[in-house]
Amino acid sequence: MIDIRQMRYFVALAETLHFGRAAERLNLSQPPLSRQIAALERELGVRLVERHSRQASLAAAGKRFLQDSRAVLASFDEACRNAKLADEGELGELAIGFMMHAAYGALPGIARRYMAAYPGVRLSLREVIPSLLPQLIMTGQFDAGITFHGGGNPALESRSIHRERLCLVVPPGHRLADRETVQAADLEGEALIATHADVAPILRNVVVDFCRAAGFEPLVQLEAQLQQTIVRLVAEGLGIALVPETMRKIGFADVVFRDLEDAPVVEHVIAWRRGNLNPALKPFLRTAGIFVEE
Repeated sequence: MIDIRQMRYFVALAETLHFGRAAERLNLSQPPLSRQIAALERELGVRLVERHSRQASLAAAGKRFLQDSRAVLASFDEACRNAKLADEGELGELAIGFMMHAAYGALPGIARRYMAAYPGVRLSLREVIPSLLPQLIMTGQFDAGITFHGGGNPALESRSIHRERLCLVVPPGHRLADRETVQAADLEGEALIATHADVAPILRNVVVDFCRAAGFEPLVQLEAQLQQTIVRLVAEGLGIALVPETMRKIGFADVVFRDLEDAPVVEHVIAWRRGNLNPALKPFLRTAGIFVEE
């Protein structure tokens, strides 16, 4: 049975063509080297080396075996390096799910830094509605997800990475469009457009609680899945809405964004399943400023 050590011995001899110098390079004495080369030749059933009084030369089989041995050793060494890098999270694949809001918050910066620091990891990013993310993380379709805080799944770990206030969006001709700041009480009786509770329950609850704290039940007239859709419906004059401040970055025409007094805050978190064994996950969390125990 040929082993990697014998190949290394042969390559050292082939490159020096001298048993003494090859043994010195390998940090062993000459007799063990000679025995290993002889054992290699017996295993192969061919003569690799022509022995001379002061030096050696390669037989035709030895010249060919040298080329192939170098390729095998390079592949073996690469496999060893890759195993170490994979164990340290520097090679492999990492799947991250994210809600739309994260694209205007912390996600781009985290992804950019991670890809620069770990080019050997294939980072897969996929947008998903917030309500679906916890289950997709639990079933292993994602290693982690960026979503709203407050899911309450005991099998998931989560850490905060971003906070943002809600703001009001109205059509330009609306009675609240000229206000610098709008109070919750000003929204009473207004037709609201909101995210459906099945899509983003945390965001929907924040809107409802904000209105209830002012002493009234919100009048939700339309429900939509995406925040862009909500703002588009506002532009069409079908109602007003409370949306995360990141929506201002999109540059919608035909709407006006206004600050809310004592505006409610939503928190973005990275969530991941306890016990996830993907070595690439912890470096991603560290890139996001999250440090977890080894």
